[in-house]
Amino acid sequence: MIKRREEMDNNEKKHKRRVRYSGTHPKTYKEKYKEHQPDKYSETVAKVIQKGSTPAGMHLSICVDEILDFLQIKPGEIGLDATLGYGGHTLEILKSMDKKGQLYATDVDTIELPKTEQRLKDLGYDEDILKIRQMNFSNIDQIVLESGPLDFVLADLGVSSMQIDNPDRGFSFKTEGPLDLRLNPRRGKSAAERLDRISKDELEGLFIENSDEPYAKEIAEAIISEIRKGNRINTTTQLQQIIANALKFLPQKERNESIKKSCQRCFQALRIDVNHEFEVLYEFLEKLPNSLASGGRVAILSFHSGEDRLVKKSFQHYLREGIYSEVSSSPIRPTQEECNLNPRARSAKLRWAIKA
Repeated sequence: MIKRREEMDNNEKKHKRRVRYSGTHPKTYKEKYKEHQPDKYSETVAKVIQKGSTPAGMHLSICVDEILDFLQIKPGEIGLDATLGYGGHTLEILKSMDKKGQLYATDVDTIELPKTEQRLKDLGYDEDILKIRQMNFSNIDQIVLESGPLDFVLADLGVSSMQIDNPDRGFSFKTEGPLDLRLNPRRGKSAAERLDRISKDELEGLFIENSDEPYAKEIAEAIISEIRKGNRINTTTQLQQIIANALKFLPQKERNESIKKSCQRCFQALRIDVNHEFEVLYEFLEKLPNSLASGGRVAILSFHSGEDRLVKKSFQHYLREGIYSEVSSSPIRPTQEECNLNPRARSAKLRWAIKA
């Protein structure tokens, strides 16, 4: 009897093997367990990056050298990384600070923020030097109440790769997932909920204003027609298929590429809308001058024309007002070498300003 019990206990304690790659090239996000553990499988991660891809669950920071060259961070300064994300820029800033001074960092993503906080803590960056706050960067004035005037600020306005690649987040039309698109999935309405009640004219305007979509009218009509039939658009692939069907009138030789680009633009437009990204950026830019110390530097990395226009106009306005002493005359772009290694860098534009 005792022997049988021991055998049962042993069976229960048997090690459960991890689900392995199916074949030599895993395709789904969850299969790529090696890429999710860069510390343990550094060689695999390096190979993925070398091929010009971003490892699953990771994010490759863009224009790191250009940002650090401009910010010229010195030990003892007080700064803000307004968009923490995966923490790549944050880590490089912390290295420049040499554990002297204080860096604040904000992010709204309740899923990724704890992971990034733990990674940085494991590297020795705790509350003594790094203060992470789960909040929107438009609330920079709340940070300044605690920190005092900031010597430098960085804002990377792009969506992180680990958000885009995770199908559960619904950011990409390339994989099946819920049509969500929220940076903070605990707040606001998802993209699916937004489409439930939107009018055709509003949706068309949204596609034009947020992403300059040339087929905004045709796509908006197709989406609203589907909803009126009682077919709720719940998933990323449902929306992708509706866009593809709406563009069937295009010549065959250009159709596939046009569908791909329209999907990118429409998903971007919906993401901007559900996260109120333009409103948030505008509020941040309005509060920024009063948040900087005299001589304080700010660098902003944007990824589409709407964001870049807002940043450019704000910087030039405060330059004319004498609040900024100097601003970048034109955007700094990633090098070709960086774009080859990280194709997601291609649309990046970096602008900077210095407080008078």
